[in-house]
Amino acid sequence: VHLVESGGGLVQAGGSLRLSCAASGGTFSLSAMGWFRQAPGKEREFVAAISSSGINTYYADSVKGRFTISRDNAKNTVYLQMNSLKPEDTAVYYCAGERTFYGSTYYSTDPYEYDYWGQGTQVTVSS
Repeated sequence: VHLVESGGGLVQAGGSLRLSCAASGGTFSLSAMGWFRQAPGKEREFVAAISSSGINTYYADSVKGRFTISRDNAKNTVYLQMNSLKPEDTAVYYCAGERTFYGSTYYSTDPYEYDYWGQGTQVTVSS
């Protein structure tokens, strides 16, 4: 499965961005998906996850209430809507997908469970 992120950029604090992750190959509708981010000098951290059916979602405390993960299985795409952005949200954002189907309601926050990764898209939030 090949994942390609888009939608990153430079935005002022308080602004919004919508990231997209397009998947090709494999069976996207059976893959739980996640978004992770990595800031300079820091480890990659979990941001949000969504089950293959889209029924279940989960967020890191740092983004809860501001970010929304969603997916369109007909378009093989997962999204991350980011509102009320803060300078500390600045990072490279990666989408990731699981190869193994654990059920339509399953999702994971563990990056080591994910098998497919995109190349990342830079999000920079200025103060």
